[in-house]
Amino acid sequence: MSVEVALEPELDRLEALWSDGLADAYQAYLPGVDQPKLALAAALIEVGVRLQGLGGRAAPPTTLLVGDLCLARGSRILADHAPLAVQVAFARAIESLSSAAAAEEPAPASTRELLLQSLGAAR
Repeated sequence: MSVEVALEPELDRLEALWSDGLADAYQAYLPGVDQPKLALAAALIEVGVRLQGLGGRAAPPTTLLVGDLCLARGSRILADHAPLAVQVAFARAIESLSSAAAAEEPAPASTRELLLQSLGAAR
């Protein structure tokens, strides 16, 4: 795992996800942020939503728990490091994805698109 030392504590027990898409998601968000931890938060939330199977078939219980862990860690990182406007934008993005899934409608945009927009909310 070639992650900055500062990010390693945030990935405790999630190392397997790093090679299963988390690293790619992190790299996709990195150019749009000043703080690498915000890119990690976005990546964790994206992976958490994917693991939960939002809008699709229900994931197995253990996968749901790992998804919950990703969402919780991503939320905590945002609470610790992101401006309030970014935190609210992330909450609205997840709400938008969840409500579309609950209504069995297509999401308004991809998870990554919504989260990239959310990262720009402080600008």
